[in-house]
Amino acid sequence: MVDYHSTNNQSAGGAQTYMEQENDWDRDLLLDPAWEKQQRKTFTAWCNSHLRKAGTQIENIEEDFRDGLKLMLLLEVISGERLPKPERGKMRVHKINNVNKALDFIASKGVKLVSIGAEEIVDGNAKMTLGMIWTIILRFAIQDISVEETSAKEGLLLWCQRKTAPYKNVNVQNFHISWKDGLAFNALIHRHRPDLIDYDSLRKDDPVTNLNNAFEVAEKHLDIPKMLDAEDIVNTARPDEKAIMTYVSSFYHAFSGAQKAETAANRICKVLAVNQENEQMMEDYEKLASDLLEWIRRTIPWLENRTQEKTVKDLQAKQEDFRDYRTVHKPPKVQEKCQLEISFNTLQTKLRLSNRPAFMPSEGRMVSDINTAWHTLEGAEKGYEEWILSEIRRLERLEHLAEKFHQKAAIHESWTDGKEAMLTQKDYETSTLSEVKALLRKHEAFESDLAAHQDRVEQIAAIAQELNELDYYDAASVNARCQKICEQWDILGSLTHSRKESLERTEKQLESIDELYLEYAKRAAPFNNWMEGAMEDLQDMFIVHNIEEIQGLISAHEQFKSTLPEANKEREAIQAIQAEVQRIAQSNGIKLSGANPYTTITPQSIDSKWEKAMTMVPQRDCALQDELNKQNSNDSLRATFAAQANSVGAYIQAKMEEIGRISIEMNGTLEDQLTNLKDYQKTIMSYMPEINKLEGHHQQIQEALIFDNQYTSYTMEMFVFCLRLTLTFDQTASSSCMLGNKTPSSLDVFLPSVTSVSDPSRRRLAPVNLCCSLGCQGDGEFNRIMGIVDPNSSGFVTFQAFIDFMSRETTDTDTADQVIASFKILAGDKNFITADELRRELPPDQAEYCIARMAPYAGPDGVPGALDYMSFSTALYGESDL
Repeated sequence: MVDYHSTNNQSAGGAQTYMEQENDWDRDLLLDPAWEKQQRKTFTAWCNSHLRKAGTQIENIEEDFRDGLKLMLLLEVISGERLPKPERGKMRVHKINNVNKALDFIASKGVKLVSIGAEEIVDGNAKMTLGMIWTIILRFAIQDISVEETSAKEGLLLWCQRKTAPYKNVNVQNFHISWKDGLAFNALIHRHRPDLIDYDSLRKDDPVTNLNNAFEVAEKHLDIPKMLDAEDIVNTARPDEKAIMTYVSSFYHAFSGAQKAETAANRICKVLAVNQENEQMMEDYEKLASDLLEWIRRTIPWLENRTQEKTVKDLQAKQEDFRDYRTVHKPPKVQEKCQLEISFNTLQTKLRLSNRPAFMPSEGRMVSDINTAWHTLEGAEKGYEEWILSEIRRLERLEHLAEKFHQKAAIHESWTDGKEAMLTQKDYETSTLSEVKALLRKHEAFESDLAAHQDRVEQIAAIAQELNELDYYDAASVNARCQKICEQWDILGSLTHSRKESLERTEKQLESIDELYLEYAKRAAPFNNWMEGAMEDLQDMFIVHNIEEIQGLISAHEQFKSTLPEANKEREAIQAIQAEVQRIAQSNGIKLSGANPYTTITPQSIDSKWEKAMTMVPQRDCALQDELNKQNSNDSLRATFAAQANSVGAYIQAKMEEIGRISIEMNGTLEDQLTNLKDYQKTIMSYMPEINKLEGHHQQIQEALIFDNQYTSYTMEMFVFCLRLTLTFDQTASSSCMLGNKTPSSLDVFLPSVTSVSDPSRRRLAPVNLCCSLGCQGDGEFNRIMGIVDPNSSGFVTFQAFIDFMSRETTDTDTADQVIASFKILAGDKNFITADELRRELPPDQAEYCIARMAPYAGPDGVPGALDYMSFSTALYGESDL
């Protein structure tokens, strides 16, 4: 059995392709007797077409190859090489040795034979013998067929399709059914020898006549032996593909000498393909540039939008949208921008190497225009980020002030609740003298309390004023509540004054008053108010952004704690007054009627509030210390990131400067440049651990919600963009070197001669040595070369001038003159070409491409519909907008 998948890859699309197409030999194993019959006849005729050159032939394919002699002879004829001397003995061992020599020769040509042994051939195994002959046909008759970019079976099929395309009723899609009616065979002959076939007289419904006509003409006039029987092909549902391929390959080789026109067509196709590819790249660049500029145009207004939000939550939603833009929407556009620059540089290099003029994008789509727009985008982006951070801080301050306003207002409203009713009552009219005096003292205590609350009212008004100045969204409700509190405060002041006057008028008739109660009330009220204010401050929320702010709060708190001993003495003094009241009452046998008439503040309430305040102090200590630790941790994260960022920033800055220098200088040979670029890219990639380390610090800062860093001006986004730009330059520069087709191997052709004759100290060549290195013949050629490499007639040729000259001389490019010559071949030496000739000789898409762009021929010898291929060929190298 033959393993047609195991052949060596002698060419990229050659041996592998022609073996892959035969993967059905193992599967069918000649199950169809009709196929086996066709193969016997075809393979026998094919072998005899070569053996007759050596004066012999075979009759029975499995019998005549058993001794290996004719098999070795066949291989020598078709390969043109000598095989080892055969053994002339008649014994089985001699025959096996001869067959093995033949099989070894086949294997040396890149064909790996599996399960085909010499014994099977010597024993006359028909299937194995046919498989071996088919392998030989594939290797020596089909494998080397190459048409455009295809080879072997696909190449042969493409050749048949190209040659038979103009013929009606012919549609070659395979090597079996497409050939049953015989028209394809006749079309192949008529295409190359129209004098031998009257194709228009053939009928599709008479396949036997068609087949016999083609076979007879081929055998008589083309020296192609008859390898097929018309009846076998017509009477078989699916003719044997291998037999058809073998016979058709004979036509290919018979007409291989008439490939001049096809070569010319291939050259034209190559040039047109380059032009079409360049046009496509130009279109792709224009579209990509337009899309990117349109995205930038849409994005900048969004980044410049400064519409204020009402709450921190709403602004945080904007911040989240901005983060999505940074992490999701912008990175692909950065990649598109880099790809755009790569495409532009690659296109310019291809145009220069193919002698085309440089590409000039449409107005507003130059790389510089895109860079300018991108710079504007990043400026808007930075401004938007700074605005969001400042707005978040402003709204946090507003919400804090609003909450503080409502808290103080609630406390004040709670205190004023019922005060108007108390101040408007007429209780003193029916009271005794002592009761009236008590009411007056009580009123004096209320006045003291009222004065103590004046500070809170002023704080409420000040906070409301600040909320208005900061443009708080709910300022209307704040103002309404503040206005109500102020109006009520004025009413309370007026009522207080009226009640005091009434009590003072009655006081003249009252003489008895409890001074101790009065003193208690006077001292207890301010102290109680102080404790309420202290507890309010201890519960006050704080929002800080740095160590200095939290240290200020801690300092204020420590100052507050330093006043606690004096406050405790005041509390003990107040409690001592109440104790003195009890002592005097007990000493004098006085039965107290109830609570202190001058105040509602009891000693128990003072002790309760004091204990509560004392529990709040350590809680406040812990909260401030936690915030201090948090700010210290944030500051440490900033410093750690800044240290790494400043180090990486200096490295990236140096690399960016080196990029600028390399992009300008690009000294040395292209080989040296490519090597340096690869080393430079390795150096950058080796620095990636430092970038990854910096990314880890950046992630910690993001998780800690740190938005500013006074220790460095670098950001992670700057590093990512600069690194991508650096790697993009490496890729673009490497692509330019490769497109220049100056690989080390391409310079090896002439570097040895330069090395052998160059002056090491001055790196220059003497003209005579240069002439010897280049193999110049004649003074005219020598003078032409010297005019190029030594225009100043210095008598020496510099090494760089020698390299530049050799690069130009060895570059495989097509010129306008070569394209004109190719069209002239297709046109049959005419000065014009017709659309039918283009459609016959070129693939459909490229034929139509030429027809659409060629101007009508204006010469005197033209015919209707003639096209001017000369001006078209010249335009291919002189215009970029075809």
